[in-house]
Amino acid sequence: MSITLKQVKNNAEIKAYIQHADKSLAALGFTEHSLAHVTKCAVIARRILLETGHGEREAELAAIAAYLHDIGNMVNRNGHERSGALMAFTLLRDMGASPDDIATIITAIGHHDESTAFPVNDVAAALILADKTDVRSTRVRSKDTILFDIHDRVNYAVKESEVVLTMEDKIISLVLSIDTTVSTISE
Repeated sequence: MSITLKQVKNNAEIKAYIQHADKSLAALGFTEHSLAHVTKCAVIARRILLETGHGEREAELAAIAAYLHDIGNMVNRNGHERSGALMAFTLLRDMGASPDDIATIITAIGHHDESTAFPVNDVAAALILADKTDVRSTRVRSKDTILFDIHDRVNYAVKESEVVLTMEDKIISLVLSIDTTVSTISE
């Protein structure tokens, strides 16, 4: 069966895992990784593949991978890409997804973390880009952290964020409008 993002988003178990993963990261002091983050990543990953000439099915798989990519944070932040891939494997198999779809999705999830990130396929590349382009002030949980955490400071400084694809030049850009009283351009 061809699994869809709509089926994944409507799965109560998946929604609960995403919410619990975000709660774990909140307790650890990390930026927001809620349903808002994974939904935005799913939209961006799909858009990147569609606008770069990939088919609808591959774009759908990228959106699913992006939606599921952080569920492993429920287990632990360290290695969340591996535990998330294993969790996604079980969830997608239980939902009746095809082995090929499962393999594509969990491969992308397993290769998305910044410490081990590698675009092993186009779905993984789209997920990595989508994840790293979700830069916005609403991801910061506490303004106190902007004094010592560069990630929170940069996120908090962002007033507008847009992913721009310029296909004739083969360029994907992240255009940010920032408040330089919060974060310098060099940060």
